Amino acid sequence: MGRYVIRRLLQFIPTVLGTMFLLHYLTSLAIQFSGNPVRALFGDRTPPPALLEAITERLGYGDPCLDQKGNPCFGMFLDRLQGIFLNFDFGINLRQREVTDLVADAIPFTLKLLLIAIVFEAVVGIAAGVLAGLRGGSFADYTVKISTVFVISVPIFVLGLIVREFVGVKFGNVLRGQSWIPDVISTGMFSPGFKPDYPWASLIIPGMVLGATSLAVTARLTRTSIMENIRADYVRTAKAKGLTTKRVIGVHTLRNSLIPVITFLGVDIGAAMAGAVVTETIFNVPGIGRLVTMSARTGESSVVIGVVTMLVLVVLIANLLVDLLYAVLDPRIRYE
Repeated sequence: MGRYVIRRLLQFIPTVLGTMFLLHYLTSLAIQFSGNPVRALFGDRTPPPALLEAITERLGYGDPCLDQKGNPCFGMFLDRLQGIFLNFDFGINLRQREVTDLVADAIPFTLKLLLIAIVFEAVVGIAAGVLAGLRGGSFADYTVKISTVFVISVPIFVLGLIVREFVGVKFGNVLRGQSWIPDVISTGMFSPGFKPDYPWASLIIPGMVLGATSLAVTARLTRTSIMENIRADYVRTAKAKGLTTKRVIGVHTLRNSLIPVITFLGVDIGAAMAGAVVTETIFNVPGIGRLVTMSARTGESSVVIGVVTMLVLVVLIANLLVDLLYAVLDPRIRYE
């Protein structure tokens, strides 16, 4: 097990370096073709050349390679690596705030949003999948299959806009007109956007939107896995030995059926972070996703590279933890 963990940690190195270089090259190309992003700070005004040059150098956009279209700027990339890995310095944005400070301010909101989404998709998705798998061909099974296909087919930005309009605005206005309903529900939970006064309640609806598609996939995976395992020889043997149905399903069948589901949930962490970009923008959540979106619009390459690098590390570590969890769910799985 220890060797496996070390081997996986070593595999992180080329993945992180490759991601960082790809982001560096793309952001460099954007600057080479669109021009110095520092000019955006002055709007329509023409800045004094000395001031423009000073700010450009301060923000790290003064390298001559940025004037040559297609140049990968290897020197800038090596300097950035040195700053990140030796000094944990991800640079600053156009307003000269440290990227680490920006991430520290934004990440709590994204973590809360992801936690709500993952709990929602795991609990409801697995429960729906177990119900459909144990009652194959029933009304419950057809309901789960039809509803999950519908949810999967709707893009997250469309679902988010629909939910915000009908749940946050229309239904929320009805609730806000009732004096007997607590503010945490009417103003917090059913608000059309994030409310700083209700940091958890106002993230429940965005979190459910973020986890809706994954919930549908989780339910279908669980259903298929349950239906396969319930016909397995070990289940018939357990029943022949006189074990109760509750123990056969809850301990033996469900435990083996969760392995593909855990795989999906681990991989889905990266997809959820990508979906957070859309969800946070729609519901005005001041998290990592909106930070990346705003930074990409203004050409703040240091912010984009720093944030995405941190997210890549989080996804890699999450996938490693999922692999280690396999051995807990199924003792037959061993890593040599």
